[in-house]
Amino acid sequence: MNEKNLFTSGPILGPLIRFSLPVLLALFLQALYGAVDLFVVGKFATAMDVSGVAIGSQLMTTITNLISSFSMGTTILLGRKIGEGDRDSGGRIIGTSIIMFLTAGLFLSVLVPLLSGSLASVMQAPEESFDTARRYILICGAGSVMIVAYNAIGSVMRGLGDSNTPLMTVAIAAVVNIAGDLILIAGLHMGAMGAALATVIAQTVSVIISLLVLSRRKLPFTLTRKELRIEKPFMRKIIRLGTPIALQDLLVGMSFLILLAIVNTLGLISSAGVGVAVKVCAFIMLAPLAFMQSMSAYVAQNYGAGRIDRAMKGLKIAIGISVLFGFCMFWLSFFHGDLLCSVFSSDPDVIAAGYDYLKAYAIDCLLTCFLFCFIGFYNGLGYTGFVMLQGISAAFLIRIPFAWLMCRMTGRLFYIGLGIPCSTVFQITLCFLFFAYIKKNRSSALYLE
Repeated sequence: MNEKNLFTSGPILGPLIRFSLPVLLALFLQALYGAVDLFVVGKFATAMDVSGVAIGSQLMTTITNLISSFSMGTTILLGRKIGEGDRDSGGRIIGTSIIMFLTAGLFLSVLVPLLSGSLASVMQAPEESFDTARRYILICGAGSVMIVAYNAIGSVMRGLGDSNTPLMTVAIAAVVNIAGDLILIAGLHMGAMGAALATVIAQTVSVIISLLVLSRRKLPFTLTRKELRIEKPFMRKIIRLGTPIALQDLLVGMSFLILLAIVNTLGLISSAGVGVAVKVCAFIMLAPLAFMQSMSAYVAQNYGAGRIDRAMKGLKIAIGISVLFGFCMFWLSFFHGDLLCSVFSSDPDVIAAGYDYLKAYAIDCLLTCFLFCFIGFYNGLGYTGFVMLQGISAAFLIRIPFAWLMCRMTGRLFYIGLGIPCSTVFQITLCFLFFAYIKKNRSSALYLE
């Protein structure tokens, strides 16, 4: 592996930014998948298709985030071994991960299509858009194995300190997705089904390219067919590190699905409006997400090298940079959210509903710059259990009850959405308290295996 990818020595700011920017761009292109679907559907199809794609893509985003989060176990473990200088274990860790994630992907590719109708029903999809949501979930669910494969490969690359390869492969896939949307939706008028097919085709292309790149790349360890097997010690470590992150993202994702289901009871316009706002949010939250993933890889390598002081300095730098993005996204979303929503819909009522909800998310932009950096920091140290507990407690103690109460009291999307920044404030408080704890107990608390 090229030494420039190591985070354990030399300057902090430059390498962290160089690593974070490709992550940010890759996340942007991943968000572009669903955004292009909704954009093209909003311009060339009906409100029913917009609502169906919004509901279906939100569910598939939850599944994608679940897999991506679980794969962080590979990123953290591989990063630690590199930081420790134990590169001989790399091929065995990757081989174990490939078999694990391939099995999970095949399972989801069968399960999600079988449950597509039930999942659309659970989401409280409006009657008018129920069938479009069901078909979107069925088609995208059948391609779950590609979602799993892409995230597994990406986790390996990030663990190696390489954020450029995932960017390249997802960029190519984004172009394929855009072309597919234009052909299937704008050209063949397939609506939500066309959006789903374009997404699955793009993910398949991304996986094929990723495998070709990985097979030709010179790695700092051996990766042959012999390593493509489950090694229980590595599997247990990946599961121990990845499960709390995945469980948190699953339950937090479910909380957002429940929030969307609450909104869906208000009717088709509210459902479509929030769907549009969620797509906008997928972009305005990219910078904090990029720093969260980057911090996990950065801290894991420094943890393995015993450089906890350097990990803490990196956290402060990441928060400072993320704050600048947070203020920009707040201003853009709160004062010009109607323009952002108009990108995804031409219906004035849908735009107005989306803007009302987006104002609440704009407030959250000022808060997630702290929260997501802390989450990446704790994940890198291996405190994934704490990350899980703070995320789940905020979702089910604050976000959902607040949204339900505001829906009953006001029925206005802005007040329903305020549950999101309120829960973030709660999470930040817990993160600062835990940070104070581990600094006070530095000798014992920071080195847990």
